[in-house]
Amino acid sequence: MKIAIDAMGGDHAPKSAVMGAVLGVKEFDVEVCLIGNKTEIHKYMSEEDKSNDKISIIEASEIIGNDDVPVTAIKQKKDSSMVVGLKQVKDGVCDAFLSAGSTGAFLAGSLLKVGRIKGIDRPALSPLIPTMKGSCMIIDAGANLDCKPKNLQQFAMMGSIYMEKVMGIDQPRVGLLNVGVEEGKGNELTKQSFELLSRMNINFIGNIEARDIAEGVCDVCVCDGFAGNVLLKNTEGVAQVIFDMLKGILMQNTMTKIAALMLKKGLRAFKKKFDYKEVGGAPFMGIDGIMIKAHGSSDARAVKNAIRQAKLLYDNKCLEIIRQEILNMEVDTVEDAE
Repeated sequence: MKIAIDAMGGDHAPKSAVMGAVLGVKEFDVEVCLIGNKTEIHKYMSEEDKSNDKISIIEASEIIGNDDVPVTAIKQKKDSSMVVGLKQVKDGVCDAFLSAGSTGAFLAGSLLKVGRIKGIDRPALSPLIPTMKGSCMIIDAGANLDCKPKNLQQFAMMGSIYMEKVMGIDQPRVGLLNVGVEEGKGNELTKQSFELLSRMNINFIGNIEARDIAEGVCDVCVCDGFAGNVLLKNTEGVAQVIFDMLKGILMQNTMTKIAALMLKKGLRAFKKKFDYKEVGGAPFMGIDGIMIKAHGSSDARAVKNAIRQAKLLYDNKCLEIIRQEILNMEVDTVEDAE
C-alpha cells in the first residue's frame, strides 16, 4: 500500500508529517509519498530515511492555509501539497491520502479531485470519540449541515462497515441521535430517517440521546453534520474542563500532590483514552478513495496512527464493501417502489 501525505498541512508541518511518515514506514508494511517542499522535508529526515526506497517525495510549491477559501484554493492552487496529493489518489498512484491541513479545503478537494463513491450522495466526516465501552463514531460531524433522510441512511451503512472492518466490532450498534429514545420523537428528518434505518440490514438500536453516548450505548451515532459538530465540540470541551478541574484539585496542597503521584499511572491511562493522537484522524467516508483528515495540531505519533488507520481501511477493503452495499440499497429501493 502507498499513502500520499500532505507534508505542508497542519500546525507543525512539515516536521510532524515527515517524522510520522518515517515511524509509519518502520511500523507498518506501507510506502509513503511526502508532498511538499523537498528542502524543508529533508530537514527532518536522516540519511537513512532519505535512501529508504519506501519513502518518496513529490515537490509541491504551494500551500493551502486555514485562511484560504476552500473551493477557490483548490481550484487556484493547483501545485499545492493538498491538490497534488489528492491527484495521486485520483490517478491511482497512491491508495490513500492523509492531511492535517484545512478541513474545508480537504473536503472540497476530495469532492472536486477524487469524487464520491457512485451512489453516495454526500461524504461524511467521521471521527471517533471515547466511551465507557470503547469508541463511538460520529457520522456526520460537520461535512453536511443540512441533510435528507437518504443521507443519514447512507451514513449509517458506511459507519457500520467502518466499525466492523476497521475497529473489529461484530454487529456494531447503530443509533440515531435524537431528543428522546422513543420511536416517533424528533423532527421530520429524524422521523423519516428512523423508518429508513429500521429497514436496513444493520444492527440499528433506535433513537439515542447525546447524554447516553459516553456510556457506550452505541458504536455508531448517526446524525446530520450540524448536530454532529455541536456534539463533537461539546464533548471535546467537557473533556478539557474535566482534565483542568482534576489537575487543579490534585495540585492544591502537599497531600493532594502525594495522591496524584499514587494515581499517576491510572491518570495517564485515563488521559490517553481521550487523546486524539491515539486514533490519528477521521476518515471522509463516501469519497471514492481513502481520505484521512488528521487533527491540525497532530504530532508525529498522531500522523503515524493516521497511517495505521488508512492501512486498516485498505486491508479490509472498506471502499469495495461500501460500493457493493450502496448497490444493494438501490436494488432494495427499486423493489420497494414496485
